[in-house]
Amino acid sequence: MKKIILTAFISALVLLSQAQTNPAGLQVNDKAPEFTAKDQNGKVISLEGALKNGKVVLIFYRGQWCPYCNNQLKSVEDSLSFITAKGASVLAITPEQPAMVGKTIEKTKATYSILSDDHLKIMKAYDVAYSLDAATVEKYKGYGIDFSSANGNNGANLPVPAVYIIDTNGNIAYRHFDTDYTKRASIQEIVDHL
Repeated sequence: MKKIILTAFISALVLLSQAQTNPAGLQVNDKAPEFTAKDQNGKVISLEGALKNGKVVLIFYRGQWCPYCNNQLKSVEDSLSFITAKGASVLAITPEQPAMVGKTIEKTKATYSILSDDHLKIMKAYDVAYSLDAATVEKYKGYGIDFSSANGNNGANLPVPAVYIIDTNGNIAYRHFDTDYTKRASIQEIVDHL
């Protein structure tokens, strides 16, 4: 009996650790979790408030140091008129500190709201957050990326670079979720789902 209980306990720990390190993301038709955070201008942004103006394109990105993220955010900025013409707005979420958001804006010229996710509350609610292992952290340090200074109290945690479209009822109408950080939703794909 003790062996069965111990095996069940170990299995539960393995599943729990996988759930924490291997996010699955929310699914289409899931209710989008409400959140509130400050954008680059110090303005308090809530999902509920944004949805009063139409659909929301929610983009999770890794940081200003990520060229794939910068390309995606720049493409969104360059095509923002196509998104807003469909009655939608864009919110981008990062684990980086607010000071780093300014660097993202310098690189991408983004005019939409970019939110620093303090304590990973939004990333965890959308099940996109994962922790980097020590070897990967050291590898990034070799490239000049220090998560303790970039992310502050968020540490070496990143989001899967996901995109969600949230309809005016607060439900997820579209998702792009790929653990391969080089694969991103195209602007055409986003616009087609608005």
